[in-house]
Amino acid sequence: MVDVSRFLLNGEYRKLYELFGEDLRLLVTVEQFEAMAEEYTTGVNAFHITMDDTLNRIRMINWLDDSGQKGIQAMIDEKGTIGGLMLSPIERFPESDAKQTDSVFRLPFNGKWYVFWGGENVVDNYHYVEESQRYAIDVIKTENAMSYKGDPDKNESYFAFGEEILAGARGKVLGTENNIMDNEPVGITNETEPVGNYVIIDHGTSEYSLYAHLKKGSVCVKEGAEVEAGDLIGRCGNSGNSTEAHLHFQVSDHPDLFRVNTKSLNINWFGDIKVKRGQMVYGGG
Repeated sequence: MVDVSRFLLNGEYRKLYELFGEDLRLLVTVEQFEAMAEEYTTGVNAFHITMDDTLNRIRMINWLDDSGQKGIQAMIDEKGTIGGLMLSPIERFPESDAKQTDSVFRLPFNGKWYVFWGGENVVDNYHYVEESQRYAIDVIKTENAMSYKGDPDKNESYFAFGEEILAGARGKVLGTENNIMDNEPVGITNETEPVGNYVIIDHGTSEYSLYAHLKKGSVCVKEGAEVEAGDLIGRCGNSGNSTEAHLHFQVSDHPDLFRVNTKSLNINWFGDIKVKRGQMVYGGG
């Protein structure tokens, strides 16, 4: 195991840098990394693993220090090459963390899904730093620690692609998009239409749920339609700013995600479950 935290705490910054992949080295020189790492670890006595999981043959490890104020996230391949490394101060927003939606939401899918991003800090959930997406989740489907089988360039190879997406709570459909192409080969993104195909549902009391990156042509509800929790609204896709088939789900205080001052709301999940990076969650009855 490549113990990133040990290298950092021992001051072995150059040895750690030698394990960086080529793409990561293009982002930072060894001198820059040494300075960054030395400053970041000042005053830290220990880091503790908070997540250790493998997906698509990439090991993903998160650490937090004793204070809970500094985090590390690493992505390491089977050869021990570090393809991604993030040293991130942990900013928390306890007031909004503690306030949940009035509506109670069920998971917007059936069966077992993997939480790729979700939680109440930036190490677990990269959305967290942005107020408009703070409590969003990204979920995929996996089998045997893989999100696909077959040709990784094809959307149909991904277990999540085409899976049913369901309304999370009762409400009225406020808006939809259904005509954006799914990205292929997988890995390219559509940054000009970042949400991709979507459904927005108005749940009253200024709570709006967004289901994003849906499959082209799969949205099966119309604007103005009344829906109940569990109703089919579309299918999981890879449209918009998406690198593989997944569902981006969030609840906001305004239907326009990109409006200044739109706030993401912490979701009151049915059964009081926690949806956090690295977990398997189970939708349906």
